[in-house]
Amino acid sequence: MNEMSSFWSTWITCIVLLNIFGCLWLLWWAGRKHDNDVAEGKELKHSFDGIIVIHNAMPRWWKVMFYATIVFSLAYLALYPGLGSFKGAIGWTSIKQWEHEIEKADNRYNRIFADYAKIGIEELAKDPEAVKVGQRLFGNNCSVCHGSDAHGAIGFPNLTDTDWLYGGDPETIKSSITHGRIGNMPAMAAAIGDETAIIDVAAHVLRLSGRKGSGNAEAGKANFALCIACHGPDANGNKTLGAPNLTDNVWLHGRDEASIVATITTGKSGAMPAFRNALSEEKIHVLSAYVYSLSK
Repeated sequence: MNEMSSFWSTWITCIVLLNIFGCLWLLWWAGRKHDNDVAEGKELKHSFDGIIVIHNAMPRWWKVMFYATIVFSLAYLALYPGLGSFKGAIGWTSIKQWEHEIEKADNRYNRIFADYAKIGIEELAKDPEAVKVGQRLFGNNCSVCHGSDAHGAIGFPNLTDTDWLYGGDPETIKSSITHGRIGNMPAMAAAIGDETAIIDVAAHVLRLSGRKGSGNAEAGKANFALCIACHGPDANGNKTLGAPNLTDNVWLHGRDEASIVATITTGKSGAMPAFRNALSEEKIHVLSAYVYSLSK
C-alpha cells in the first residue's frame, strides 16, 4: 500500500482536529449567557409560525454527553489511525485485525480439517457435516464462476451432472482444484476453409448428438478429420486433454448452431485457477469431497 504524502497527512489531520475543536467551541459558545433583557425561562421577543421560543439553557445531561463524545473521539484518534499517516498508539490496522481473525479461525478449525483429511474423499462425501463445510468453502471460492448451486453457466462447467472434461473421479477433482486447468481449442477457420465448410462441420457436430444443422453434414464429416486428434475418431472426447464429448447434449459454450459455428471459427480458451496457494491441502480435500458429492 502506498504511503500517504506529508501534505495530505497534514491536511487530513488539520481537518479532523478543526472539526472536533470547532464542535467544542460551539458547545462552549452556545452555553454562555448572552446579553439580552429576557430572563431565563421567559419568552423571547420573536416567534415563528406560531411557535414561541423560550429562553432556556441547554440541559446539563446533554452538554455532559456532548463533552464525553469529544473526549472519546480524541482518545480514539490517539489510539487508532485517523489523523493522516499517524498509525495510532496501539498500531492497529485492518490488515492486522484480519490476520488475527484468520489465525484464530485456523487455530480453531485446523484440527477439524486435519481429521477430515484422514478420510477418503468418497467416504467423506457421505458425511453430511463434512459436505456442509465443503459447501461453505465452495461458496467462498468457486461460486463466482460455477454458481452457488454449482450448475455453471456458458463457459463454466456444470458440476452436478456426470459429464467431466478431465474426469470426475476423486483424485482428478482434487488435482483440478489444486493445480487448476487450462483449456484451449484453436481457431479452425483457416484450416477448414470458407464459411460454408465451417457450417458443414457444425452440421456434422450437431448430427453427432442427434440434431440437424443447416449445412451438409456429410461434407462436414470429411473436414471433421481435423478435429479427431483432440475429440477422438468417435468424437467421445479426451479427458487427458480436456476435449469434450461431442456426442452428448452437454455444451460448455452453447449448443445452438450459431454458437458451434463461432467455436469452430474462432476457437475457445478457458482457465480454472489453482487453489494450492489459497487453500490448505486439508481444505482442498474437503472441498473435493463436496464437489464429488454433487454428481452423486
